[in-house]
Amino acid sequence: MREEIKRVESELKRLEALQADGIDVSEAINKRKQEVKAMKAEFPMDAWDRVTKARDAKRPVASQYIEGLVDDFMEFHGDRRFGDDPALIGGVGWIGDTAFTILGQEKGVGTKERVKRNFGMLNPEGYRKAQRLMKQAEKFNRPILCLVDTPGAFCGLGAEERGQGQAIAESLTLMAGLQVPVITIVIGEGGSGGALAMAVADEVWMMENSIYSILSPEGFATILWKDASRAQEASEVMKITANDLESFGMVDRVVREPDEFCVETLPAVIESMREIILKTVSDYQKLPVESLLKKRYEKFRAMGRVSEKEGTE
Repeated sequence: MREEIKRVESELKRLEALQADGIDVSEAINKRKQEVKAMKAEFPMDAWDRVTKARDAKRPVASQYIEGLVDDFMEFHGDRRFGDDPALIGGVGWIGDTAFTILGQEKGVGTKERVKRNFGMLNPEGYRKAQRLMKQAEKFNRPILCLVDTPGAFCGLGAEERGQGQAIAESLTLMAGLQVPVITIVIGEGGSGGALAMAVADEVWMMENSIYSILSPEGFATILWKDASRAQEASEVMKITANDLESFGMVDRVVREPDEFCVETLPAVIESMREIILKTVSDYQKLPVESLLKKRYEKFRAMGRVSEKEGTE
């Protein structure tokens, strides 16, 4: 069945290319779309399908979320120690009537920009820029919204020389003690410590077809089975999908996506997301600082606990 879905999707792309060239094939396109929808309803997506969607080049990136969600966004640059990391977009703006600090891991759109953005893989200066803006948010009592989309922190020689591990550790420590509400949304790939460094939050949400894991399925398969070609099998074993992680209590909310999630369908998702973000932040802002910190601490301490009953079985 999966091969049949791929065949019809391939045919659909061919028809869409013809339509882009000015040939009227709208009837055939609608028919193929209905076929794909019917087949997918009969055959639910597995983990690897979601990995593929999370990595899809057409999937909205952080800058596009920010453009649709945030008004009067002003971007800041630099970590005040080494330089600016284009893989992280950071700044301030308004969501509704509330001023936010926004931090987004940016993969970029198109090959040229993806190379410039290092495919969303942050260097130490990216995490230190995030830390600088988090401290600023705390100073001015602004809530923080983090958009996570990275295969992982960049592991190049220069990054290691400039203290990649330390930068990530400092981000984890800082976020754990921030005295303002923090919401993190995994919008695509949430890979390893590179993602976690921006996800020690009061609320961690995932888009329906995003993934969040200790490393890539390819890396997992290479370490466990010495065979990267078993990545599809690894994705099932790892339990990295939004639904899996919500069932384990690792994430607080799964944000549903349309069947065709792209820039064109993003506005409808953002409209519903905006209301939820504002309501959630408002609830957290009502808490005393001590209660906010205690709630965040207990949230992460409870992750992975085995109940006494389960432990004795």
